Amino acid sequence: MAVRGLNHAVLCVSDVSRAATFYRQALGMEVVDDLGQAVFLALPDSGSHHDLGLFEVGPPAPGAHTGRAPGLYHLAWEVDGFDDLVERRARLLELGCLTGESDHGATLSLYARDPDGIEFEVCWQLPRDAWGADADRAVTRRLDWTEATRRWGVTSGGDR
Repeated sequence: MAVRGLNHAVLCVSDVSRAATFYRQALGMEVVDDLGQAVFLALPDSGSHHDLGLFEVGPPAPGAHTGRAPGLYHLAWEVDGFDDLVERRARLLELGCLTGESDHGATLSLYARDPDGIEFEVCWQLPRDAWGADADRAVTRRLDWTEATRRWGVTSGGDR
């Protein structure tokens, strides 16, 4: 049996209320259930019961290791079109959490951090016929917004 996709993710956060507010503002999520120490959120058009679970674990202990360690690096949330990516970029800039932007050949991606420093990606997957030589390789280039807007500035929908 084939795995179809990511149904949901769960993050351990220091302050569940703050994290839920952030994901509502940053990604437009809606609260499905709030259990106090755990909040479940869904994207408006995902079709899943919930896309993200947040479990409160409190702040890290003093002197805790804060560097990279085994575990989750980031989640990638996909939008339907280039216009959606532009809109999400404006929101992430407004929240002051945008940390990077990349052209991966098959996707255009934004990177941001939530209030606990957990990185996430928001990406738009280009139509498959636009992948070209990047269909068989992993690349990371600077995202040229002028060129991307020239090429994709009209609603691109989910054509893949």
